Amino acid sequence: MKNEITYDRPNTVSGLVAKHKELQALREKYKAEIKKLTVDIDHLDAAIRLFDPNADTYAIKEYVTKHRAEKGSVKRFVLNTLREASEPMTSRQITEAWVKDRGLAADEATMNAIRKRIGACIKSCVNQGLIEDQGWTTDHDANGPYKLWRVSTR
Repeated sequence: MKNEITYDRPNTVSGLVAKHKELQALREKYKAEIKKLTVDIDHLDAAIRLFDPNADTYAIKEYVTKHRAEKGSVKRFVLNTLREASEPMTSRQITEAWVKDRGLAADEATMNAIRKRIGACIKSCVNQGLIEDQGWTTDHDANGPYKLWRVSTR
């Protein structure tokens, strides 16, 4: 006796599986398009700020989050960056890597906003035991010292 699953309508199941694959491919395609559009919008914002540094390109700020990231993408990025790093990193270094990876316009306001998000992510990961404190930087600028972080070895 075989323990195989039999379906009353095998074509329905295979059709649903095919549709599932099709929708996943479509989702990946649109993710890439959205990333490209986000980069393009950021470049336009930077160009506008060249002519008017005080320009607000977001008409409805309460509904639009600048440089929005998909749920969980910041945490994945932070953990992957720390895993690949040869030495502990600061939140500023991780922020710079995020900005470079996304191709964002890196003015100081953007860096501060993203650094706060990275810092909140690090705090959450520390609470979960995923990241651990590695002390403080010794070579820093006037704003330092900075905390160093790495993936937990526990």
